[in-house]
Amino acid sequence: MSDANRRKSGRKRARRRKRRILFAIEIVVILFLVVALFVVYKLDLADTGNKKDVEMATVNDEVQAQIEDKENDLWNMDGYTNIALFGVDSRDTNLGKGARTDTIMIASLNNKTGEVKLCSVFRDTYLNIGNDTYNKANSAYSAGGPTQAMQMLNTNLDLQIDGYVTVGFKALVDTIDDLGGVEVNITEEEIHFLNDYQIGTAEAIGIKQSDIVNVKSAGLQTLNGLQATSYCRIRYTKGDDFKRAERQRTVLTQLAEKAMSADVSTLNDIVDDVFPLCSTSFSKDEIMEYAVKAATYKLGEQSGFPFERSTGTMGKAGSSVVADNFSQNVIELHQFLFGDSDYTPSQTVQDISSKIQSDRTKNGV
Repeated sequence: MSDANRRKSGRKRARRRKRRILFAIEIVVILFLVVALFVVYKLDLADTGNKKDVEMATVNDEVQAQIEDKENDLWNMDGYTNIALFGVDSRDTNLGKGARTDTIMIASLNNKTGEVKLCSVFRDTYLNIGNDTYNKANSAYSAGGPTQAMQMLNTNLDLQIDGYVTVGFKALVDTIDDLGGVEVNITEEEIHFLNDYQIGTAEAIGIKQSDIVNVKSAGLQTLNGLQATSYCRIRYTKGDDFKRAERQRTVLTQLAEKAMSADVSTLNDIVDDVFPLCSTSFSKDEIMEYAVKAATYKLGEQSGFPFERSTGTMGKAGSSVVADNFSQNVIELHQFLFGDSDYTPSQTVQDISSKIQSDRTKNGV
C-alpha cells in the first residue's frame, strides 16, 4: 500500500472513531423510546409545551426557502424531524437560562424509515452563539436558554430545529439506580478520579456526602448511579476525552440492554424519576403521537461535530475546539444526517466559516 493510500486509510479510520463517540445524553433518547408507552400516564410530570422557544429561534432565509420548496428539495431535508437534546449540569432545578450545557446533541428522525441519527456538537466548539458573537457552543444555552441554543444550531449548521428536550444532570444517576446499576471493569488509575468526581457530582444533585460509597479496588464490579455517572465524567487519565467517551459507551450500552429487558414496574420508576427532570417544547399530544410509533424507531449512526478539528486558545473564549474548514464540516454534517443531497452552505454559513478562520489565524490556532 502506498504512503498516500495509508494516509487516506488512516484518516478514514480516525473519522470512523470520531463518529462513534457517544455522550451521556444519548440515554435520554433510548429511554424515550423504551418507556414511551408509559408516557400517556405520566405526561404531567414533564415540563411540556414550551413551543415559544422554538418559534423564537430564527432560521436562515436560505434554509427556509429550501424547506418551503417541496418540489425541488435539493438539500433533502424534507421528511426529517430535527430535535435538539441538551444535558445541563444544573446545581438546582433550573433547566433554562443560566444552566450550563455539558452536552449538545442533534437527533434527526427520518419520518419514513424511523431511523434516528445522533450528532453531538462538542460543547467547546467555537461558534457564532446565535447573536453574532463568537464563543464556545455551551455558552449559548447559559446566555439565552433553549431559544438561543437552538438559534445557534440553526444559524451555524443550516438547520431547522423542530423541538428540544433538556434534562438535568440527576436523570442519569436515577436511571442507573432504577435499573440496578451497571457492571464496569475499573482500573487502578481510575479509582482516585472516580471517587473524587463523586464528591462534586453528589453536591451538584443534592446527594449527602455521607451517602457516597467509594470504589476501593480495581476489577469488574457493579456501580451505582452516582459511581457510574462519576465514572463517565473522568477525563484526566490516559486518552483524555476520547477515553471518557469510551467509558460513556460502556455505561450506555449496558443501560440500553437493561432498559430493553426491564419489567413494567422498573420502567414506571424510571418515568417517575426522569420526567420531572425534563423540559421540552413538545406538547402532550405530540409526545403521545411519538409514543404510539415508538416500536418503529431504531437508533442509527452516531457522530460528533466538527468532524475535522483542532484545539487551541481563541482569545476570550479560551481553550476551544475549532473546525478545520468550517463550511466543509457543515457539508459533511448534512451528508451524515440527510444522506445524498445537493447541499451548498448558505451565505450565512460561509460568512461564519470566514470569521472562524480569521479568528483562528489571529490567535495562531
